[in-house]
Amino acid sequence: MQLSSLSFADGAVIPGEFAFCIPATEGHVSLGANRNPHLAWNGAPAATQSFVVICHDPDVPSRGDDVNQEGRSVPADLPRVDFFHWVLIDLPATTIGIAAGSHASGVTPGGKPGPDLPDGSRHGINDYTGWFAGDAQMKGNYFGYDGPCPPWNDSIRHRYVFTVYALDVAHLAVDGAFTGQQVWNAIAGHILAQSSLTVTYSLNPEVPA
Repeated sequence: MQLSSLSFADGAVIPGEFAFCIPATEGHVSLGANRNPHLAWNGAPAATQSFVVICHDPDVPSRGDDVNQEGRSVPADLPRVDFFHWVLIDLPATTIGIAAGSHASGVTPGGKPGPDLPDGSRHGINDYTGWFAGDAQMKGNYFGYDGPCPPWNDSIRHRYVFTVYALDVAHLAVDGAFTGQQVWNAIAGHILAQSSLTVTYSLNPEVPA
């Protein structure tokens, strides 16, 4: 199975159009257009019953002590953890792609609705749900896609891995406000094929492209 995108090339920097935050001359960052990127795939096995789309960042700091703190930087050798930006399941087996901006356009304070979509697919919550849990203006369940916003003082570029999985089941055994990790657990043993694209992003002007 092959995955491609008109929004970016594998290994490239993801355009700010698809980011939650973009660099700013004052205050370090500002909100971005936050559109989901275009994805297209082909060559799925004949036995495919549904598709799953996941975007995750494996480079999120495991501790927040230095994150976005003036006069400090997040060290490159700090252990990193996964952060889910998009969890989409139960896409019909006839699906061959997702249009740019069709699942997200703009930042929505207080979260976004879900999980059910008109074609029978379902959005899980992304990890901004937990990130904003203590913010009175932003807290809520963030279903669907929300793009990159790495710490503006991180010493490394973050990677964003977009993966499409072809599954041998039409309906995944997760319910409610399910998470990316729950989906990873649920698809184990049901993956017929998968394909990924990886892009990078940084908000730190001192980190080279």
